[in-house]
Amino acid sequence: MRTASRFIIVIIFLGVVLGGIFGYKIMQFGQLKEMLSQPQPPAIVSVTQAMTEYWQPNIKAVGSIVAINGIAVANEVPGVIQTINFESGDTVSKGDVLIELDAAIDEAALRTRRAEAQLAAQEFKRISDLLPKRAVSQSQYDTAKANYDAARALVNEAEAQLSKKVIRAPFDGTLGIRMVDQGEYIPTGSPIVEVNMLHPIYADYTLSEKYLPNIDRDYPVSVTVAAVPDQIFEGKVSAINSSVNPETRTVRVRATLNNEENKLRPGMFATIQTGQPIEHEVVTLPRTAISYNTYGNFVFVVVENDNGELITERRTVTTGEIRNGRVAVTSGLESGETVIAKGLLRLRAGQRVTIQEEPEQEASE
Repeated sequence: MRTASRFIIVIIFLGVVLGGIFGYKIMQFGQLKEMLSQPQPPAIVSVTQAMTEYWQPNIKAVGSIVAINGIAVANEVPGVIQTINFESGDTVSKGDVLIELDAAIDEAALRTRRAEAQLAAQEFKRISDLLPKRAVSQSQYDTAKANYDAARALVNEAEAQLSKKVIRAPFDGTLGIRMVDQGEYIPTGSPIVEVNMLHPIYADYTLSEKYLPNIDRDYPVSVTVAAVPDQIFEGKVSAINSSVNPETRTVRVRATLNNEENKLRPGMFATIQTGQPIEHEVVTLPRTAISYNTYGNFVFVVVENDNGELITERRTVTTGEIRNGRVAVTSGLESGETVIAKGLLRLRAGQRVTIQEEPEQEASE
């Protein structure tokens, strides 16, 4: 009997404890339900307006910077370098002497040719004086004249040979690094120094054949290079190749750029944008206002609901070109609509929002 009483007491005690726990959980669930049923406070967001801008359409490509004139100066005749008249990096004008080769043998040969020519001239003069007196035959006169002409030709040849011992700048430009030394023997065709005309300068690139109707001479070109990332070099299309490469179906285009400061150098990798003269109207947004997704890009537009509250509306958009941090929206959005500018990951469609007031800029800014 005593055991049964104890068992009943334990059961009653457990029932009280479990009932208390169950009641507490029910109370917690009711409080949570009440909290969830209450409207969430509106999210504070910053917004921007979709703007209408006028953009000049352009075609983007990559290419290389090319000198208008650029060669490695080389010698036409072999010889030993006698004098070097330049330093690496010098600016030269057309005709400036770069190096002189030892020309002692060529100078001696020229003196010999001149002496022979002088003798031939004297002989030709004597025979010319005797011909009217019929003291010499016509054949003797013809032989003397031929000898005189040959002697003069040999003099010209020797002078030309001697002039090749002096290597001059072929055009105005900037020299590279010297590749020869004083007293060095250089065989024919040895590279001496690079010389490049840097202003103006070319940008060569290729475009797909489908863009041929969209480009023409004198169309504006903007070029950027990695060496000067913050500067845009302006120019114009100066030439379009007359044929399309049958293997790549591309056409070669050349633009001429201003390079007064010599910041562009031949061989640089360049990003080139070829503009068209006609501007077109586009709706644009800041890049931060667009969420890029595998299944489509979207924005959150701020609209009013039936109660006059501001809520978010998720809108799928089609985007286009990006310029200076702004994106062209080709469909899905109208100019003037209010769009949430940033922080899109914490938002959902239909969420109430409050627009954050932007602080006024100080007059000094």
